[in-house]
Amino acid sequence: MKIAIFQHVASEPAGYFETVFFEQEIPFEYVRLYETNEIPDGAKNATHLLFMGGPMSVNDERELPWLVEEKALIRDAVKKDRPVLGICLGAQLIASAFGARVYPYRQETGWCTLTRTPDASGIFSRFPPQFSVFQLHGETFDLPPGARLLCTGETIHHQAFAYKTALGLQFHLELTDTIIREWVKDLDPGIQAAVQKETPRFLADSNRLCRVIAQDFVAKKG
Repeated sequence: MKIAIFQHVASEPAGYFETVFFEQEIPFEYVRLYETNEIPDGAKNATHLLFMGGPMSVNDERELPWLVEEKALIRDAVKKDRPVLGICLGAQLIASAFGARVYPYRQETGWCTLTRTPDASGIFSRFPPQFSVFQLHGETFDLPPGARLLCTGETIHHQAFAYKTALGLQFHLELTDTIIREWVKDLDPGIQAAVQKETPRFLADSNRLCRVIAQDFVAKKG
């Protein structure tokens, strides 16, 4: 098993996912696209693919040609029954890779409550009916044909979906205290204060859900 982590900006690493991978002694490597501007051949042979977030749009293919490579790699991995996990931008990449529209919508920033769909299957059947997650995005996506919606939000309806061997999460479960401090330092003071107040209430449960997702991800054969 080898996990390839696709990182789009320096400020959005795998965070708590790394903790789980280290604990289980599972090898992983970063593909820092903001440095390489392309996907190395070695990463294309990884058994598990994890796509992180980023401030760009999946529609910025002309400016960032490696987005085209990522989408092709996602399609190829799913065709080969390899596990694919996408976080925020990563979820939008999965949606776009299989023909769904990704487009600007309302900005979501900070902690919010999501609702598991009544018929949620797979690992999401183990999620509580409602749970709090951290959001930082301004685009949303339609569901690819054949995808299953797993949870919804009041502001942004499509929050998580499964498509064959791919799982896309619009929200961030990888958060640590360090990552949160980095993300909010330049935001409006009111938003900073709200995040600082709410993080102690929600971060531990977020980490627990991240562990659930990470363990399910690595348990699948690539």
